[in-house]
Amino acid sequence: MSLFDDDFYSTKVSKRAARESKKRDFVFPYRSGVRKWSNVRIAFVSSITSAVAATLLFGVVFGGGGGTGNGAGTVATAGGVQAIDPLERPIQASAKVRPAVVSVINQQMFALGIGNGEALPEGSEEKGTLREVGVGSGVIISKKDGKAIIITNYHVIDQAHTVTVVLMSGEAREARVVGKDQITDLAVLEIDGKDIDVVAEIGDSSALRPAEYIIAIGNPLGLGESVTTGSVSKIKQIVPVSLNQDGVYDWEQEVIQIDASINQGNSGGPLIDLNGRVVGINSMKIADLGVEGIGFAIPINLAMPIVESLIKLGHVPRPYLGVYTMDLEQYWEQQGFADAGEGELPDAEGGATEEDAEGVTEGALPELKLPDEIYDGVIVLEAVGPAKDAGLLFNDVIVKLDRQSIASTMDLRKYLYGQKKIGDEIEISFYRDGELKVTHFKLGEKEEEE
Repeated sequence: MSLFDDDFYSTKVSKRAARESKKRDFVFPYRSGVRKWSNVRIAFVSSITSAVAATLLFGVVFGGGGGTGNGAGTVATAGGVQAIDPLERPIQASAKVRPAVVSVINQQMFALGIGNGEALPEGSEEKGTLREVGVGSGVIISKKDGKAIIITNYHVIDQAHTVTVVLMSGEAREARVVGKDQITDLAVLEIDGKDIDVVAEIGDSSALRPAEYIIAIGNPLGLGESVTTGSVSKIKQIVPVSLNQDGVYDWEQEVIQIDASINQGNSGGPLIDLNGRVVGINSMKIADLGVEGIGFAIPINLAMPIVESLIKLGHVPRPYLGVYTMDLEQYWEQQGFADAGEGELPDAEGGATEEDAEGVTEGALPELKLPDEIYDGVIVLEAVGPAKDAGLLFNDVIVKLDRQSIASTMDLRKYLYGQKKIGDEIEISFYRDGELKVTHFKLGEKEEEE
């Protein structure tokens, strides 16, 4: 006999105990209010439960959220939750916005005469013939008091005599330019809102992440609706631009860099996320040999304050210095052309702080007297408004604003628009006939770009 003879301690189980145990294993799980499960059953039920939980979690995570109704997640059904195929998300997102995307046609007046004639200046009352000179895109962002409001690019409607908007249905409507801003390349149009039921939802461009999937919608080459897809290459890219299209960079634009195609005519159309929300306004691309997949869009978070100002005031109020300028660096380059005997010199219309210089004789350059160590600054070609009242003259060379060095027109603009406000006092350091001078005056208001 072993030391321990009872069933509890024995390594052997009696036949009676084995039979009783086997009976209990196959008894209905509820007895006297107590539920008893075998190890096999517990493992089986746990496996089933885990599988169901994993399936539901996969649908929520990879379906993009549960039952939001925005086409970007899972759809709630009577029987539970059904996951949407991720490949359907771009289709649903574009379908949500496309009815709000329009074509924008720029029509300009041309002088009557033999051949094609010359385009008449914007606002000219001279008789001529109306011609279509460009096609871009736009997106309807709101509808109020029977009018639909559209965002597009400044360069899409620049110099237009009339602007026509074509809806997705093919109907053409005349548009009124509410306001435009060359600095940010944005413009706002207004059309009759009859039968327009869809407006685009504004998203949050600050929430974008590199490699996030995006969709660009527009009207390339005037061929009709176009949808291109890609991803965010860089959420914040600084791109130098030439506002006057003269090859001189006089402003910097903060943009979203994308690899979705932005063809001619896509400008002004919306850049959207997979929720169908507008996160940017398609603006430009790098068009160079061997360069593909580099496009840019204006972040919607930067665009909307400009748009709101254009709707409210018709322009974007900015501090106004009142000078026509040319970069000193450009002057030295032109002097080099002259010394090399390259023939007629380029126009001295390089960068302009608020306006383009128009009164400079073609081929002529101002003769400057500067200390040998001065290489950077901006030359005053003409002073108007506050600058004229403060005594600035032709040939003065501005080198500092508020004791901060200014090397170019771009620096001058960035400092004025980024650091100063209308009515602020500013200190100008400049050279006149080789002598450093300082003056102070209050900045005026620049109502619109001329």
